[in-house]
Amino acid sequence: MADRETFEKGLKIRREVLGSDYVDRSLAAADDFTKPLQELVTQYCWGEVWGREELDRRTRSFINLAMIAALNRPHELKLHVRGALNNGLTKEEIREVLLQVAIYCGVPAAIDSFRVAREAFQDLEAEG
Repeated sequence: MADRETFEKGLKIRREVLGSDYVDRSLAAADDFTKPLQELVTQYCWGEVWGREELDRRTRSFINLAMIAALNRPHELKLHVRGALNNGLTKEEIREVLLQVAIYCGVPAAIDSFRVAREAFQDLEAEG
């Protein structure tokens, strides 16, 4: 690991956005093959980029939802819907992001994204 301080900063942010349970499970499940990826994501994605002060977490969540929906990555989208709610976005704002995706990235990506977002909302409601 190149920079322990940035990794720790990223780990803190990652836990705050995605939840400690999810992050701890991801790190615990890492093996010799996937551990370098977990370290890279934690240090560079969460520490270097999410740790910058020029954009707040709420804004970063808006951007992430749009990009991940456009890329049609359902697992990551479901995770980042939770993160967006943690960062203060409302269901209505998430819906508006996904409607924007429909226009600029295609209706199929938006349809899948709406389905995944609804699943995330239902999961959170079931968890209480």
